[in-house]
Amino acid sequence: MKRYDLIIVGAGPSGLSAAVEAAKRGLKVVVFDENEKPGGQLFKQIHKFFGSKEHKAKVRGFVIGQQLLQEAADAGVKVVLNATVIGMYLDKEIVVRIKDEVHHYKGDSIIIATGAAENMVTFEGWNLPGVIGAGAAQTMMNLHGVKPGNKILMLGSGNVGLVVSFQLMQCGCDVVALVDAAPRVGGYGVHAAKVARTGVPFYLSHTIVKAEGEEYVTGVTIAEVDDHFQFIPGTEKHFDVDTICLAVGLSPMSQLLKMAGCEMEDNPKRGGQVPICDAYGETSIKGIFVAGDVSGIEEASSAMIEGRIAGIAAAHYLGYMDEEELKTKVKEQEDALDGLRQGMFAPKNRGKLIEKTEEGIDISMNLLKKGYVADDEIERFPGVTHKVGVHPVMECTQNIPCNPCQDACPKHCIRIGENITSLPVVDPDVDCIGCGMCVASCSGQAIFLVDETYEPGFATVTLPYEFLPLPEKGEKGYGMSRSGEKICEAEVVSVRTSKAFDHTNLLTIKVPADMAMKARFYRKAEA
Repeated sequence: MKRYDLIIVGAGPSGLSAAVEAAKRGLKVVVFDENEKPGGQLFKQIHKFFGSKEHKAKVRGFVIGQQLLQEAADAGVKVVLNATVIGMYLDKEIVVRIKDEVHHYKGDSIIIATGAAENMVTFEGWNLPGVIGAGAAQTMMNLHGVKPGNKILMLGSGNVGLVVSFQLMQCGCDVVALVDAAPRVGGYGVHAAKVARTGVPFYLSHTIVKAEGEEYVTGVTIAEVDDHFQFIPGTEKHFDVDTICLAVGLSPMSQLLKMAGCEMEDNPKRGGQVPICDAYGETSIKGIFVAGDVSGIEEASSAMIEGRIAGIAAAHYLGYMDEEELKTKVKEQEDALDGLRQGMFAPKNRGKLIEKTEEGIDISMNLLKKGYVADDEIERFPGVTHKVGVHPVMECTQNIPCNPCQDACPKHCIRIGENITSLPVVDPDVDCIGCGMCVASCSGQAIFLVDETYEPGFATVTLPYEFLPLPEKGEKGYGMSRSGEKICEAEVVSVRTSKAFDHTNLLTIKVPADMAMKARFYRKAEA
């Protein structure tokens, strides 16, 4: 039986982060993962992360995965793939199936970082081919290059549903509707807004009645629900689709912890059955730690920090660092984690209706119900300004932990301040040079450069654009509103790409002057 100082189950963001911290301090570490590739969810995440520099803000998920793998390799971590941990027993012994063989390993400490599994909902026809999880769709697109379907309905308006909807469109799919039984959008408003302006309608307080088709999905019927989530007769709506994508939450994969005898609790706020653990992630069994979604559903950024805390704690448990160093190092990570747990979407606010921002501004109810901020609401937010010449317009309307725009501006005309969740503001005394770094760096694609005085009767709008093929200079098309409606004719003035933009292209369109504060997407005119 092989023995290791530390055995980690799961080579995702939390598991790899834990492995790096432990191995750097001299522990002999092995990581087992059932998949053929390490990195967990990170390699499916092609969008840019939120947070600050220390949280890997504005870096795409798969790049963070590459960085973590390199860190682990440099630290001497052994990663064993296609290795399914099928049991965890007394005295920290685990059983692993590798190919057709079963192996036994002993760890002086163990970190469980198994993540979470997608939830499903049942409805008539839910087991037809063509009904898939949002994570499965992401795997097909971003890992295997397979288009999940042609016409797709998304159920779920949390961050997963919103992000995957956008990625489905990037893949060339037609997302016909985004549906949620809840009365308001569950994810970040900036994610919802970038989906809405492409023309995807939101149906809140609606859910699926049935999937249609004999051998596979050919359509879907949804209906409005009342306050008790019961269908309202006469509100049925039909869509021709070949795929139904479900983004209805995650459940911690905590089976190994139950098997080992760790004390568990049923905690809906953390996603279901989770272990009872202390601030370091240590369970009721000394030397067994947890990190990431297995201990409570959060974002990948939080999972990585929790992993680092668990790795540090395991090193202390085995005597590789003293108490003082433990407290110092953990405090650094906790401060970073605390930054991500602030704002309107903090764990303490889960499920609550927040009606005002931290600055005392009324939240856009239209955003919560329809996915976009209405024209008569947008002007009340501090990032939306008017000025002669090119200037940034920041349609960031919720207090979320993110500040890369502040660091990206070389002239420092954008300010967020020390509180990472504050709404961005424009310094009226600093002139924008139109470099576009703020547009490219915004993880929520919520910043635009506007020149309201471009030429008599016309303005220009520079917007983030991540679709292929790219429009060409001189091309004619339409300016789209925040709700995804054609509102004016538009001409492509320029398309800028740069390594510094990291695959977020800057598309500048010319629109009528009165559309400068309304046109937020571009669509090519049909031939």
